[in-house]
Formats: sequence, structure tokens, C-alpha cells
Amino acid sequence: MQNFPKIGLPFIILIAFAAIVISKAAVTIGPGEGGVLFERFGDGINTERTYGEGFHIVAPWNSMLIFKVRQQSITDEMNVLSINGLEVQVNGTIWYEPEYQNLGKLIKTKGQEYVLELLNPAVNAAARSVVGRYTPEELYSSKRDVIEDEIKSEVVSLMKGQYVTVKRVLVKDVKLPESIK
Repeated sequence: MQNFPKIGLPFIILIAFAAIVISKAAVTIGPGEGGVLFERFGDGINTERTYGEGFHIVAPWNSMLIFKVRQQSITDEMNVLSINGLEVQVNGTIWYEPEYQNLGKLIKTKGQEYVLELLNPAVNAAARSVVGRYTPEELYSSKRDVIEDEIKSEVVSLMKGQYVTVKRVLVKDVKLPESIK
């Protein structure tokens, strides 16, 4: 019984060390998500590979950054000027998704907050540009489908080469000024 501490203590320390290393190295990526490896002693974000759903083992000194890669949406409410200078409030939704194969490039070049820093400004600029071509009456009535298509075309043009795919633009609500109502 007196020999146990001399033999067992290094074995217990080895098992504890192995458990810590394995827990730091094991990564699970959930459904609809993709992972990008941050190599602490390498070049930072690995842009060559996007890790798919499931269980992965990485070096314990590296970390896996996990992002949604399925279709997502943002909703925004904007005050824009119509062609005749009246302020119109437009509420719209954008369906988008990051390009799976370019997720590492997106995060490395645009940052983790790419929606706020890249997509929102593009949507706002496109909406102001397109809505400015129409009268409030046209916005409220029959031109909604045309306006959605034009906004999408402009957003797609602005987002070209930015590693984000815009799927659809939906204009949910148009609030006219009191004088028009």
C-alpha cells in the first residue's frame, strides 16, 4: 500500500493531462454551421478549408470559430426619400447566406461582424437608391415586386466578391407620410 502513491501519482497526473488536452482539442460543429480554424502559431485564420458539421479534432493550441452557414435574414426599417422628396418609411427583410467554401476568406477579410459592417450598409444604400426613383403611391401599390427585384439587383452588385450570397429581398411594409394617407 505504501508503493501506491509513488506509482499511481504520475499515472493520475498523466490521465488528468490527457483529459485536459482532449477536451481542448475536441470540437463539435452543429447543424447548419461551418467552422474556420484559427491557427495561433500559424497564419491566423485558415482560409483553405471550411469544417462541416460533426465532430473534429484540432490541435489544443488552435481554436475553431463556428458560424451559421445556412440561410439567414436581417430586418431593417429605413426612412428614405421618394422621387418627390417625401419621407417614406420602408420595412424590409433580406435573406442571405455566407458562401460556405469561402467562409475563412469572409471572416479573415471582412471580420466576424460582416453583417453589420458589410451587408447592412449595402442594403441601406440600395434601398435609398431604388426608393428614390418612385413616388410614394407607386411604392405603396403595384410596384412592390419591381422594387424588391431592383433592390436585390443593386445589393447583389454591391456584394459581388464579398463572399456573401443575397437570396431575396422582401419589402414587408411601406408607411407613407400623413399628407399622402
